[in-house]
Amino acid sequence: MHNPEIKPGEEVEKAKESVPLSSMSKEQRAQAKQESIDEIQNLAVRLKDLILSQPPLGLLGYLYGLMLTNSISVSKLDEKSVLGDGSISLATHQYNERVGEIQFALEYVHAVFSSFEECSSESLDQEICSEIFEVAKQLRLSTLSYCMFTSSGTEDSAFGTQTAEIEFFAKTKWVSIRGNRHQVLEEEFFNFTLKIHDAVLRRTYGASSSEIAAGFQSIADSVRTGYMRAVDLILEQMEFAQESVAESGKTLKNVAEKWQAEQPERLSELSDSFSDIFLGGICNVSKHSSLPTLLMEDLSFKRGEETEFFEPGTYCGTPLRTLPARKKPLVELNGEYFAIDPSFVRDSGYRALLWNLRQRNPHYEDEFNARQKEMSEEAFQRIFSEQLAGSRVNQEVWYKDPDTGQWCENDTLIRLDDVLILVEAKAGAAPTIASPELDFYRHIRSVRDLITKAYDQCNRFFRYLSSADAVPIYERKARRYVEVDQVRLADYRVVLPIGLTVESFSPFSSMCKKLPAIKPVLGRYPFISISIDDLLVIDRFLPTAGELVHYLEVRQAVAGIEDAVLYDEMDHLGAYIEGNRIDLDLKNRLTDGASRVIPDGSCEKVNIYFGKEDWLSTPVPVQEFPNELKALLHALNTSRATGWLSCEGCIRDFSYECRDDISDMLQELRISLEERDYRYFSVSGSEVLMVWLQRVGTEHNADLMLEKARESAIAANSSKIICVLAWVSPDGDYVRAERIFVNISL
Repeated sequence: MHNPEIKPGEEVEKAKESVPLSSMSKEQRAQAKQESIDEIQNLAVRLKDLILSQPPLGLLGYLYGLMLTNSISVSKLDEKSVLGDGSISLATHQYNERVGEIQFALEYVHAVFSSFEECSSESLDQEICSEIFEVAKQLRLSTLSYCMFTSSGTEDSAFGTQTAEIEFFAKTKWVSIRGNRHQVLEEEFFNFTLKIHDAVLRRTYGASSSEIAAGFQSIADSVRTGYMRAVDLILEQMEFAQESVAESGKTLKNVAEKWQAEQPERLSELSDSFSDIFLGGICNVSKHSSLPTLLMEDLSFKRGEETEFFEPGTYCGTPLRTLPARKKPLVELNGEYFAIDPSFVRDSGYRALLWNLRQRNPHYEDEFNARQKEMSEEAFQRIFSEQLAGSRVNQEVWYKDPDTGQWCENDTLIRLDDVLILVEAKAGAAPTIASPELDFYRHIRSVRDLITKAYDQCNRFFRYLSSADAVPIYERKARRYVEVDQVRLADYRVVLPIGLTVESFSPFSSMCKKLPAIKPVLGRYPFISISIDDLLVIDRFLPTAGELVHYLEVRQAVAGIEDAVLYDEMDHLGAYIEGNRIDLDLKNRLTDGASRVIPDGSCEKVNIYFGKEDWLSTPVPVQEFPNELKALLHALNTSRATGWLSCEGCIRDFSYECRDDISDMLQELRISLEERDYRYFSVSGSEVLMVWLQRVGTEHNADLMLEKARESAIAANSSKIICVLAWVSPDGDYVRAERIFVNISL
């Protein structure tokens, strides 16, 4: 079962149609707002009563059955789901929309079960179940309409002229987003973030961090593949039973009685499989996960334990309050634990686990904070260890602020070739789970803690770097500041200020350029906000330094285009894989008259990959590169001579069509080296590129190469050129490649 990232797309467009956006008086707005609240609350009461009228397990079976039939009824998600213009097919759009509606209903069922002790019926009424789904669907749409209506009238405040738009994204995200995660990566995320707490986890729950991580993954896997496994097992047992009937000449009843006496485990497996299919058993964590019982208890609501969601008052029982699934992901039913809404298992499970870990170990608080800080500050270089091999990494970088004279600290400075990356990590604060409708300014504080503070610290460091030709950086040792290096900002072609959070903070992370306080650092380096979740995905798709750095260059360029909105990091990644220099495309569309560009379905290639049953053995989607050009890039990446990343960046900037042309030329000239010592060619793109091929065993003519490079640059009316010298073996392999620096005088 595919579980895509659900975003406020078509459902928001539907909501717009019902929202009176024309000018209203203050009294009219107040009346319209109250009428909308009344409608939402009435729907919420109706939905609650309907849910309580049905047996819990039967209702879960019905809703998960909807998920299955939805998956079957649309065309299978494959590469054809992404259309030629980068948008997604109608079938895929309808599928995603339906999944969002079903998961919203499941989240609401979780809320009702958490808030009330008993249901009133033992028999399932499918007509009422159908009504539950339809009322939940209407509640979702009405709530989105209300969010849009109330956001549209927001006056300038904390975020200046952007406040209304940011409030709109915050509120609609609150209602629409169902988890925003790729569920196959649960184990990887928990392994990475919990390893630092392994010892205290063992003492508290009797399980290691890796065992707990595997338990979270089994929850996700059960929902993703549970139906398939259950159906396969039932078919297998039925086939075996029919064979037993044919061989023994006995009836099916006789065979079942024999199984009951001699192989009771067969009937137990059959019973569990039917439960998985018809009684929501696929979300039964007690059966399908190895999580310790004490931990499941900490992650669970007992029936009626949640008291705030349906507490009398404004927005009682509506999605405008904090739904219980955002606090704890599980609910206890009949002594077993269920992940009714699996979409928030990672987010709320991670928060609930850490909260309970500290509650059960109050003496661990200081050490906990120190370990979280260590984990987050090391995350970037640890996750990208292969890509950043050979880089210079400084952690806890100290310097004296020239404006104040005070000693200041930044988290992680990474220097690789001509690329400088400053990572400012925020581990202590987590995105608030308070509803933006009830406390929008709490959301604002969360944004400031997770994004704006990181930006301010990056900005301060780069002001320091620009204060002199070269500046010293320090480490603090034994209460003294010890100089460890000198840094020249002018040495770096690519400069990336990055704010890193543990948890995803969409849509704020990709929209941070909308915040008035966040401008390009030093006027030329746009700020990037990203999460550890995002890094784990990017690492799979961009395994080399050249790929990673080029992606971050494009990502930064898009961050600098204020009127281009890609919803989250997966949209950025998908758009890059599909369109490469997506920043140029966005600028062209804005130049052609668009006031704003919001690409639709950019992340779909990423979603499709993680939605495949055999995703682990399936190659990740990649940009198209002909083999000849890939071989040259591999030689550059292997050699890692000074300037190699600028060579990779220049080559990767070319369009797919140009890459094919360059590859054809490379192949033709490489083959001709059987008769010649060297060959070369040049081509113009965002920069002028010259490739000089030299046969291994011969000496290259440095003066001639430099002369030809200057001629190529002057012919292209360029003041610089990227010149690549590549040695080719008699077997036709690129054994080494490096950049040759050329001075051009026009």
